[in-house]
Amino acid sequence: MEAQNKQMLKDKNSILKNIRKGDLQEFENLFRKYYPLLCRYAFRFVRNTNQSEEIVQDLFCHLWENRKDISIHSSIKAYLYKATYYNSLQVLRKKKVKTQYENYLKQRNTDHSQLTSTLEENEIYSIVQKTLANLPDRCSKIFKMNRFEGLKYKEIADQLSISVKTVESNMGKALKSFRKSLKDYLGTIVL
Repeated sequence: MEAQNKQMLKDKNSILKNIRKGDLQEFENLFRKYYPLLCRYAFRFVRNTNQSEEIVQDLFCHLWENRKDISIHSSIKAYLYKATYYNSLQVLRKKKVKTQYENYLKQRNTDHSQLTSTLEENEIYSIVQKTLANLPDRCSKIFKMNRFEGLKYKEIADQLSISVKTVESNMGKALKSFRKSLKDYLGTIVL
């Protein structure tokens, strides 16, 4: 058993030494041996195949780029698994922060759009009230009967004892006044 441990330690040291020297073949052997295993391990945390592969690829890139400075005190396998674990947790933390920020922005935009909508509605209501107040009495009454009470022109004419043509004429005047006063909002409201 002790002989096997010494052989593993020697293998680890020689693998690391060769990689530190820039032995690409040794590095590729290490990559081929652990890449699929580490991808499956990372997937257990992030639950996304692409992210899992990216985590492991980044780990191996980091290992190669920093090969001269990296010191591994345990086995290479333990180092790779531990690094994969920490990198997976880091991805999860970033994802959580991103999700929280997106939710914050959605909430903020919803609040902002509701506020804007309410302000716009209040402004339109104010303009409608002013326009109604500036219309002649009969014109205002006819408009209210048609648009607010839902009466047809004939019903309005009968109630006010006027002709349908007079109702049409007054509605035309009222609508013209509303179009003029609400010209900035015509895309959002229907008269």
